[in-house]
Amino acid sequence: MPLNTTIKSGYKQTEAGMIPAEWEVRSLRDIVDFANGKPHEGDVRPNGRYFLITLDSIGIDGKLKTEHKQTDVWDYSLQKNDIVSVLSDIAHGNLLGLCDLIPEDNKYVLNQRMGRLRIKVSAIPQFVRLQINRRQDHFRMRGQGTSQRHIYRRDFDSLVIPFPPENEQRVVVDALSDADALLDALEELIAKKRDLKQAAMQQLLTGKQRLPSFGRANAGFKQTEAGVIPEDWDVDAIGDLFSISGGFSASRDQLGTDGYCYLHYGDIHKSAKSFVDVSAEYSEIPKLNIPLRRVSSKSLLATGDVVFVDASEDDEGTSRHIVVINKKELPYISGLHTIVAKSKSTSLDNTYKRYCFQTRDVKRQFYYYAVGTKVSGVSKTTIKKIFIPHPSLPEQRAIAAILSDMDGEIEALEQRRDKTHALKQGMMQELLTGNTRLI
Repeated sequence: MPLNTTIKSGYKQTEAGMIPAEWEVRSLRDIVDFANGKPHEGDVRPNGRYFLITLDSIGIDGKLKTEHKQTDVWDYSLQKNDIVSVLSDIAHGNLLGLCDLIPEDNKYVLNQRMGRLRIKVSAIPQFVRLQINRRQDHFRMRGQGTSQRHIYRRDFDSLVIPFPPENEQRVVVDALSDADALLDALEELIAKKRDLKQAAMQQLLTGKQRLPSFGRANAGFKQTEAGVIPEDWDVDAIGDLFSISGGFSASRDQLGTDGYCYLHYGDIHKSAKSFVDVSAEYSEIPKLNIPLRRVSSKSLLATGDVVFVDASEDDEGTSRHIVVINKKELPYISGLHTIVAKSKSTSLDNTYKRYCFQTRDVKRQFYYYAVGTKVSGVSKTTIKKIFIPHPSLPEQRAIAAILSDMDGEIEALEQRRDKTHALKQGMMQELLTGNTRLI
């Protein structure tokens, strides 16, 4: 023990850190029996009798997903409260060791590169799971491999955890379960709000529902290249509304914290929003450190520019886009695999642009023009042929205001969720080490 270590009254210094005096430090190999899953990918069947737990079955939150592959093949029984854990992950290794509990007997089968940990002592399974998930650093440090990293039984055997009496385990589990319940409720509410927004977009952006003071009484509809729209709406091709150009190619490895703001197509795919505010998000935007004279003015982004991706791994991603807000006119470079659309006219309101490319009829056109096998996308030539319906500018602004308010409500809920998640992480650190006691 270092000479400058201070032992808090009622606590002791251990290889798992400072813990309450009545707690133990136990090796995971003394708490669980470990077994590897078996290869079952070739046994996947529709409507199978059993759910197959694979590497894709556990998310970054350490929870079993509700959708599973299915199989009719049975090898051994996964019991209720067995812990199943991820043994392989891609290079960053963020999923290594993450685990969750099997919710019922004789319903699940474990695939290869997944581990089964079965409690063999008097212990609360949920507490053991929480202790394992808290120690992701232990597994990331031990992951072996390059493009894919792997952990093994020995990496679980070597994990030591603080272990309180069973009654305190239960109290800790209950407290953290309450935090999980709040997070689940927030996620459910966010999902409902997103569904409501999608429904509102489909109605408002196609004219199926008109806002008060817009649209004539008993106004008719017309068939257009962008679907059925109100008679008093217009429809224009993207090539007539925008000048189309490409971005400045640079790899992700070239990006850092110095230089000019750079929009990588991967960041469009990852964004939960359909716009980027350059000034507000400046510190978070990757930078490219090159002389600005090397970049064409067509690739420098201004307020109202729309940037589409030209490559996607699925059809849904082919219409992904970002609308730029750049009131300070900071240099912002559109990058690799992007298509830059700069307005030729004032036909579309800038806020309306965040939503008007997201209706089913518009997305259907993107799907039609997308080409490729493993990676698909539209080109600068084909994107010009896609038609966009739009009402008058006042109606566009009214529609955009409603959808923006809905976005604001969703964002507020997401911020509340993120704060709750951070609070739960802090609770885990305090309660699972005994630094804070509930009994």
